[in-house]
Amino acid sequence: MTRVAAVDCGTNSVRLLVLDLASGEDVVRRMEIVRLGQGVDRTGRLAAEAIERTRSALARYASEIERLGVERVRMVATSATRDAANAGEFREMVQATLGVAPEVVSGDEEARLSFAGAVRGLPAGARPPYLVVDIGGGSTEFVLGTSTGRDAEAGVGAAEAGGGATVEHAVSVDVGCVRMTERHLHSDPPTTAEIAAAEADIQSIVDQALSVVPGRDAGTMVGLAGSVTTVAAIALGLDAYRPDRIHHASIPYDDVAKVTANLLGMTTAQRLAIPVMHPGRADVIGAGALVLRMVMERVGAAAVVASEHDILDGIAWSLS
Repeated sequence: MTRVAAVDCGTNSVRLLVLDLASGEDVVRRMEIVRLGQGVDRTGRLAAEAIERTRSALARYASEIERLGVERVRMVATSATRDAANAGEFREMVQATLGVAPEVVSGDEEARLSFAGAVRGLPAGARPPYLVVDIGGGSTEFVLGTSTGRDAEAGVGAAEAGGGATVEHAVSVDVGCVRMTERHLHSDPPTTAEIAAAEADIQSIVDQALSVVPGRDAGTMVGLAGSVTTVAAIALGLDAYRPDRIHHASIPYDDVAKVTANLLGMTTAQRLAIPVMHPGRADVIGAGALVLRMVMERVGAAAVVASEHDILDGIAWSLS
């Protein structure tokens, strides 16, 4: 039995996946909100308290990894540590705590890993090419490509992404739920003017991304990460967060728009009362939902397929 561990450290959360490569089954999947990117957009540095929150979470993950007899570990760190002036301090902490050095991947590699994790096991009815949109805390990745099977046999795709996925176009842009909240949505709930400013900023950045990645040509839009899955859970009317119900659910644009408007009209306290809401996401979910809605608008997507599989799965399968 070969067990591998993937750790994804993003702007908002740090996550662990221990995967049994032989069976393809999850052994453990964990997520903690650490808000590593707190204030990075403003100061250009990782806050000391944010580094400590992340260290604490990684120490718990290290214990779990040892207990489960993991053979190989890969940690990928994304937007916040690309942006920070004191990234060296962060790397030293990770090496000391987890026993491996973090890979601060490029936006392009981050996008490719996200795509490889997302397209594995898509429903048969999903039409290629696939636009994978991974909405994080500080950045959003856009990737257009295909998977194995009939798409590969047709000769579609250019560069191997791993895990049987082929990527044609990829880009990472600086728009995310934490970054947009800190930049624009200062009131609780945000004002009409704040929302309008966020919309203008998001539209400009999304249009830049779509000039690189022709997302309007996609047959299926797949949405990744907590902002997307939380919006999906609300749209589905779930009374608790149910990954099995959320994974591969198709959420129409009108439902996304309705959920987004409702979230932006709520206070943080009101969002916390939503049964599916993670406490660490309540203050930034409005911006995350807004990014999702505006990406769908600019792409012209009638629906988004929510996926619980993303960069974390791509990192794990890269160890096979």
